[in-house]
Amino acid sequence: MSNAVDSGGNEQGEKPQSAPGQSERGQNATARSVRLAPSLICADWTRAGAVEEELAQAGCEWLHFDAMDGHFVPNLTMGPMFLRALRPHSRLHFDAHLMLSNAGDYITEFLEAGADSISVHVEGNPHLHRLVARIKEGGAKAGVALNPGTPPAALDTILPDLDTVLVMSVNPGFAGQKFLPSALEKIAHFARERQTRGLDFLIEVDGGVSPETAQAVVEAGADVLVCGSSIFRPDCSLQNSVQALHAVIDQALGVSDG
Repeated sequence: MSNAVDSGGNEQGEKPQSAPGQSERGQNATARSVRLAPSLICADWTRAGAVEEELAQAGCEWLHFDAMDGHFVPNLTMGPMFLRALRPHSRLHFDAHLMLSNAGDYITEFLEAGADSISVHVEGNPHLHRLVARIKEGGAKAGVALNPGTPPAALDTILPDLDTVLVMSVNPGFAGQKFLPSALEKIAHFARERQTRGLDFLIEVDGGVSPETAQAVVEAGADVLVCGSSIFRPDCSLQNSVQALHAVIDQALGVSDG
């Protein structure tokens, strides 16, 4: 794993001091930036350190951690110990997505493990304001995720309190699913709400994001693209996979190489 020092003098292993997710890519052409958040559920966990370094060198600024409990979703994946193991060796933004029936019981553990942002689901969490407040009090950015079948109006009252809205563009639980086009209107809805209400939350999209779907997702208003199987491909290096997605993002934003 890399111990490089960034331009601000921070040794890798320290948390970033700039605003989470702020990107310099394309800022000369547009005030808007879009980040990639590779989902480590698709990575080779035996090479986690090397994967983190390769993704950082490829220009990724976020890492996405999918925590699944086998109850809220039909899969069982990583917990806070995985974040804790990587945290001392990375200055990337750690983004935790809690797909847990009892997410509130684990917020403190993910905070202590080093998560920079934590998203919980609107489904199954009746006390969202309480969970969001706990995440923020712990020093992380707070997000709320919603499944494809949940209408965007479910977040109307809590939007002003959020740092991130996570739009699921597949039914959560497994990687490699096909992108659901209905997510595009949901993304556009939150982009309109953000503008008309003067809010500043990020719109994150998770599920089926690939070079074939990323342009429409960005044009609809997304700021953070969670990518799993489209980055971790057996036939392509991480550098090339990330580069292909960045090219599509730049095209959607109207960014030229010059």
